[in-house]
Amino acid sequence: MAELPPRREPGPVRHFARITDITLAALTLVFFVAAALATGVHNPWQGPIQLGLVLGALLVVRRRRPMTVLLLSIVGIFVYHLSGQWSPAGWIWPAAVAYFTAATTPRVRWVAAIGLAQLVYSAVDARWILDTNPTRYLIHVLGEGLLMAVLIAAGLTYAAATRWRERLREADRRAHVAEERLRVSHEVHDVIAHTLAVVGVQLNVAADALEDDPAAAAAALRLAKDIRNRAMADLRSLITVLRDSPADTAPQADLASLDTLIADTRAAGLEVTLDERGDRAAVPAMTAIAVHRVVQESFANTLKHAGASRAEVTIGYGPRSITVEITDNGRGVPGGDVTEGHGLAGMRERVNALGGALTAGPAPGGGFAVRADIPVAGSTA
Repeated sequence: MAELPPRREPGPVRHFARITDITLAALTLVFFVAAALATGVHNPWQGPIQLGLVLGALLVVRRRRPMTVLLLSIVGIFVYHLSGQWSPAGWIWPAAVAYFTAATTPRVRWVAAIGLAQLVYSAVDARWILDTNPTRYLIHVLGEGLLMAVLIAAGLTYAAATRWRERLREADRRAHVAEERLRVSHEVHDVIAHTLAVVGVQLNVAADALEDDPAAAAAALRLAKDIRNRAMADLRSLITVLRDSPADTAPQADLASLDTLIADTRAAGLEVTLDERGDRAAVPAMTAIAVHRVVQESFANTLKHAGASRAEVTIGYGPRSITVEITDNGRGVPGGDVTEGHGLAGMRERVNALGGALTAGPAPGGGFAVRADIPVAGSTA
């Protein structure tokens, strides 16, 4: 099966990300200007507002160009300082969001190196504080370093959490593909088993009638050919599912194909009666497929193993559950011990997957009976 396409974030998530970036840009401008005013800057238009606008505007594209945004933010802060302005928020805080975003990328070592260089320059630039207030200088240097460490650690943690969530999503996608393969394998088994059973019966009819009734032999061979052609079409659609993506899944046999299935089985020599109670049109798609496959596999087992001449199919379409019962008048199971092959096991797995239950064993009046109770999706018990 082909690789699944790269996952794209849904529209609401992308919209929320844009709103977040714009909000961070606005907060950066407001906080930087507010800090400037709080520390004695009388005219914020002489530097603080311009730098705040530059830093905020860069954050709008931080997800697409994180390293570029970080470098340009640092350049803006350097230009601000070299113009004779004192940053009330220090060197690291104005570029805090840029540092965090860049730390979520694989270039985190470069981020740490850039931050260390900026810390060294910050310590040298603030050396004049050391002569008047060593304690304030120590708090300034250690505070800048601690903030840098927190930002990088937060970026690394966020990146690890993002990768973990992506791995979970990838695991879910792979599990979906595996479930699809398992479902298709059941479909292939059901199609092949039923086709071989019906075609085998028709070939036996043709062999027996070849000398005495060539017309009947020819009719049996034509029917076997028609059934084989339909089976090949089903198999081609199923193999396409394995080769292509799950989006290319072809429609599977459901209750609309039940009449064709019964006609083919009757043509194979098994007298079939169908008793339906309720409205088949109201049955959900997955439940309808399961009902069809249970009936199909039961017919295949009857034709291959039971030696029966008659089979009865009773289907009750209830508002909360579907009941399917197939009985035949074959020789049953010696000793009552049922050995589950791939067919019965596949039917049981299919029914159990929908929350139902399947029983199979000797019928009270002789022969063999298969019964499946399948809840209707969305119903409550």
